[in-house]
Amino acid sequence: MNIADVLASCSFFSHVDDASRKRLARMAVHRDFKKGEVIFRDGEPAPGVFIVASGLVRVYKLAPTGKEHVLHLASPGMTFAEVAVLGDFPCPAFAEALEETACVLLPVKPFTKALREDHRLCLQILSGMAMWVKSLVSLLEGIVLRDALSRVAGYLLQAQADQGAVISLPGLKRHVASHLNLTSETLSRTLRQLREEGLISEGENGLVIKDVKGLERLSEGYYPRI
Repeated sequence: MNIADVLASCSFFSHVDDASRKRLARMAVHRDFKKGEVIFRDGEPAPGVFIVASGLVRVYKLAPTGKEHVLHLASPGMTFAEVAVLGDFPCPAFAEALEETACVLLPVKPFTKALREDHRLCLQILSGMAMWVKSLVSLLEGIVLRDALSRVAGYLLQAQADQGAVISLPGLKRHVASHLNLTSETLSRTLRQLREEGLISEGENGLVIKDVKGLERLSEGYYPRI
């Protein structure tokens, strides 16, 4: 793993200049997690800011009833635990590796020390944080205001932006369904509808978007209902 390359590919740190990025690289450590391994638990001290280099991480909340809700599926180039570190509070959720996963960890003590000493770095990270909040608002908007087709279309478009032409869904699609506040049956039915309409297809290594504009219109609620 090239830590500098992982930092450069991370949108959360996309506004950080070269000098500050080098400082982050010097403090960074490599962490590997096995499939199914719990990275941290709700209420534990935040170890630092994680950046996914390869693999997939599920960040989720667990209700007293045992019901799970997936807050975030972190794929390569994405971060998690950044809010707890910046807010100086315990981890507000669980994090689990859904497959063999490699991460870059910016440990909490040197990272917060860098923020105290480098005001420019603080401002640059605020820009990345603003994009994170925008993404969260979009997710909440989708759950509250959009139907299943629009939510799935928006998720696939974002996955394409993160992963490239071929979209690899987690082995257990129920994690995606939970993230979108859908049942597994509704997600499967919606993906089938999108395939039948010719908007996506099943490739050898994952899903392929065939009609980007069609998915964009559907994600906005304008596409004719199937």
